[in-house]
Amino acid sequence: MFPYENLEVYKKAYTANQKVYRLLKGNKSIPGYAKDQLGRASLSIILNIAEGSAKFTHKDRKNFYVTARGSVFECSCLITFLHDEGEVSGETILELSPVYEEVSKMLFTMIKNLDK
Repeated sequence: MFPYENLEVYKKAYTANQKVYRLLKGNKSIPGYAKDQLGRASLSIILNIAEGSAKFTHKDRKNFYVTARGSVFECSCLITFLHDEGEVSGETILELSPVYEEVSKMLFTMIKNLDK
């Protein structure tokens, strides 16, 4: 087992990514460019957490976690926009928004702890 697989933040982000993947796969009305952007941003969260966990220095690890957190913000923004445009359901936003907020807070704490 890789170290990132034990991180609670990774597990939560992974589950959110699965939901986004299924949403994008099953929703034909979302424009391709928005699907692509949301898919890449969602995948970026888990990939940057995984890659960051492999780094040896706090500075390197922090950079990847900061990037992951930026992707969380991007996903949250896109989900809100797509909801407001009627492309995703209220259920989807209620399901994903709290997860993005929690993952963001967890990453923020991890980043701040690397500064110590």
